[in-house]
Amino acid sequence: MTAGWYLLRLIVCLAVLSLFVLISPGIGTESASVGWWDAWRARLGIAIDPEELAGHPFADGDQDGKISAEEATAFAAHARHIGFALRLPRTLLALQVGMTLALCGAVLQVLFRNQLAEPYTLGIASGGSLGALLAIRLGWTVTLLGLSAVVWSAFVGAVAVVAAAFALARGARRLTSNELLLAGVTIGVFCGAMMMFVTALSDERVTFEVIRWMMGSLDPIVHWDGMVMLPVLLPTWLALIFAAQPLNQYRLGDELAAARGVNVVVLQAVCVLACTLATATVVAQCGPIGFLGLVVPHIVAMLWGSDCRILLPASALVGGAFLIVCDWGSQLAMRVAGWATHRHLGSATLPIGVMTAVVGVPIFLVLLRSRRT
Repeated sequence: MTAGWYLLRLIVCLAVLSLFVLISPGIGTESASVGWWDAWRARLGIAIDPEELAGHPFADGDQDGKISAEEATAFAAHARHIGFALRLPRTLLALQVGMTLALCGAVLQVLFRNQLAEPYTLGIASGGSLGALLAIRLGWTVTLLGLSAVVWSAFVGAVAVVAAAFALARGARRLTSNELLLAGVTIGVFCGAMMMFVTALSDERVTFEVIRWMMGSLDPIVHWDGMVMLPVLLPTWLALIFAAQPLNQYRLGDELAAARGVNVVVLQAVCVLACTLATATVVAQCGPIGFLGLVVPHIVAMLWGSDCRILLPASALVGGAFLIVCDWGSQLAMRVAGWATHRHLGSATLPIGVMTAVVGVPIFLVLLRSRRT
């Protein structure tokens, strides 16, 4: 295929992603009460005819069956708050997290020459989870730069695991991908064992809090707090995208890549460092969210091919869209469950890590089967 055809696909993907962001102020746990058009009209200052709101539970405050001008104004303020103070920031956070995990997954699968590699392969999730568990168990409540002790502990734990893997893998000779991968997996298993040990010494409240955190969640992020990750994520995105051409050479083997002017050691170090910082930031803020970094690069490779110049940016775009849709599903799932069981579950949401697993596992199994046929 020509470069123009690839570019057209990327533009279409970007357009779909933009559409998702555009309608996101109308999708959430109360979608039936505040839709995307209500939210955007309130945001843009477009007057809402009171007659349109007749019988609306959120608009008819006095339940007299009539909508006054004051009630219509109050509904507009309510719709603006729900759409742009809660839903849109949550969607933008899902966009950041999805782009990060999918992009890092694509890079690591190329770097390790292993299709099962993902952002958590190096033990980043295990290290972050252990750090968060220690902060919860010890009752640390210190806040630094607007971030809690749990967030900082998770970040430090995730980075420390990869640093330890580097130290074990390097020794006195050059780093190899397999050694780094095995070192990360081994340290991750050790962190998992330490988590079980600490959990065994904890009470029920701490255990429940840790389990809930490990499911991954976008729930704690309200207003624009999620944008605090962007100063860290943006440079790592750029570093990984600009590594696309060297990674294409790296696919051919270390020796051939070196002969073509690629510094393999520097390439490995930059990619692993960027993936570590980006993934540790996501884990610290949202907990581990699995399967996305594993599944999305395979989907993109089937649609676009394995050229890293296309694979990496496309993985980022598809990953962002994938997690936005999964987040919508996590918010609407409990509403569907309440309808099926005739119960009112309020604004409860399914943990995003559960939804990505529910969606990602079948997709990955279908991909495996399609490659065998």
